[in-house]
Amino acid sequence: QVHLVESGGGLVQPGGSLRLSCAVSRSIFSMYVMGWYRQAPGMQRELVATITTAGTTLKYADSVKGRFTISADSAKNTVYLQMNSLKPEDTAVYYCNGKTFREDYWGQGTQVTVSS
Repeated sequence: QVHLVESGGGLVQPGGSLRLSCAVSRSIFSMYVMGWYRQAPGMQRELVATITTAGTTLKYADSVKGRFTISADSAKNTVYLQMNSLKPEDTAVYYCNGKTFREDYWGQGTQVTVSS
């Protein structure tokens, strides 16, 4: 069983920054892709950003391009999401996800609230 634990969420003012972390209980190279998703109240969960564990392919939702950056540290088995220029519409629970070719793993989520 693989465990993903997110941290770094919180309350931030519009225009501010946060960095989310996702600690993975085994080597991230056991996954073929890691990602961040988010779910706002009353909305479906949506993709924010993904990264292949080879680090060769990054994908972003149009709504976060140029503001968010996904990265991975294989030595720490941790995936990050740097979020800059945050907007109120970025408010959501953010979930870390890891995929193997047979399994799909999720963290418990971390709340991000952007409000003045």
